[in-house]
Amino acid sequence: MRPDCGSTIRATLSFCLILLASACATVRGKQEQARTRVLLDTDANNEVDDQHALAYMLFNGDAFDVVGITVNRTRNGGDVEQHAREAERIVTLAGLERRFTVMRGANGSFEEILPNIDQRDFDGAAAVDLIIRRAHESGGQLLVLLPIGKLTNIALALRKDPSIAPKVRIVWLGSNYPAPGEYNQENDEAALQYILDTPAPFEIVLVRYGTPTGTAAVRVTREEIRARMPGKGPRIQESVVGRNGGRFTTFGDYSVDLFEHINLDGNPPSRALFDMAAVAIVKNPAWAHPVRIPAPCLVDGKWMERPSNPRTIVLWENFDRDAIMSDFFKSMDRPLLAR
Repeated sequence: MRPDCGSTIRATLSFCLILLASACATVRGKQEQARTRVLLDTDANNEVDDQHALAYMLFNGDAFDVVGITVNRTRNGGDVEQHAREAERIVTLAGLERRFTVMRGANGSFEEILPNIDQRDFDGAAAVDLIIRRAHESGGQLLVLLPIGKLTNIALALRKDPSIAPKVRIVWLGSNYPAPGEYNQENDEAALQYILDTPAPFEIVLVRYGTPTGTAAVRVTREEIRARMPGKGPRIQESVVGRNGGRFTTFGDYSVDLFEHINLDGNPPSRALFDMAAVAIVKNPAWAHPVRIPAPCLVDGKWMERPSNPRTIVLWENFDRDAIMSDFFKSMDRPLLAR
């Protein structure tokens, strides 16, 4: 009886395909494991750095597994709906509007909302519930919560469900510590103090206006943006109306327009991309220097040290401006997140 060569070949091919599929699944699994799970919380309509932070994150699909985008209102940029619409512009310009729904968060402050937190439709509920849900979905990997505005949504999530504390890592862009003040901090100091007193891992990406040690030093000129950003990113079919008018089909062109409508400072005139630097150090911690300290507290807007406090937090300072900006510009040519 002759051997059935056709059957043998088919069986061998089937076995090879199974091995190949298994190998691909293993590679995909390792890639997913290597990526940082992140949820970005933003006051996107405030200035220009939030938009660049969001785009930078979305254009780094090899580094970030983005599981959510939430917004809150700070005192500039209108109500939470205007902040949401600006975030949606960036998501659309990235070609990812079918993947992400921007979730509306808090209009008010932590102390204003707290008495209503047990109601179904409290101020910020959609964003807070998403934060809680994504934290519980994290498995063994910490979910990085990346707030680049006030901390209201994050504090409300921790208050509503304290069990998420060991499942998250909060990396907040804010504070001039040890000096007082800073925009994100002043917009909800009670939310910051609440988080300082929780067990959730907490890191502060320092701003430090006017000094070389904070994200205020990660600056870019209008000329750099004009030279490097036009046409960058995928070109979408239906144009998006920008915050300042005009129509745009790439994020790069919108970036140029944003910089045409912003006041610059310094010599040479430039603008700090504070928020984008926070995303950068989550991607590569070597681009800044971490310092661990006992968690201080805020008293009437001023920092008070608690040297015997067993709870510690991390401060990020001394940012590598050139490395961060170089990677940002390179990211504009990288593949986006999977659609």
